[in-house]
Amino acid sequence: MFTMENQNQKTMLSEHFSFEEMVRSGVAERRAIDNIPTGADIERMRLLCANVLEPVRRRFGVTRISSGFRSAELNAAVGGVPASQHLLGEAADIHISCMETGMKVYDYIRRNLDFDQLLFEHRMSNGCRWLHVSYTVRRPNRRQASAIDC
Repeated sequence: MFTMENQNQKTMLSEHFSFEEMVRSGVAERRAIDNIPTGADIERMRLLCANVLEPVRRRFGVTRISSGFRSAELNAAVGGVPASQHLLGEAADIHISCMETGMKVYDYIRRNLDFDQLLFEHRMSNGCRWLHVSYTVRRPNRRQASAIDC
């Protein structure tokens, strides 16, 4: 099992996803917010990587994570919902470069993978798009999918 004691920035959670990229945050760096997961959070990140992110990577190539694990302080700083699965290491936001690619990734996950939530989201002010995807083992995955306004 992964623990903070045996982690370093280069530790791989899966073949293509590192511990560092799943906890990295520009907001945390700018505001000096500790973004340190527990051992249980790290194990949930590993499961998310193995069950969702790796299959996406194999199908579509390089997959950039814009937000993975968030501490409570970081989640509040970025305006995350109080019960966000990011707080548990169960969620990641995948950067989407264009609408067409985003819909292909969204449809692939929705049709082929087990997931808890899949949300195609965007920020109106700057046009930034991302897929929020979560995976849990705390209960059966709900397979909730939404691509509103996309």
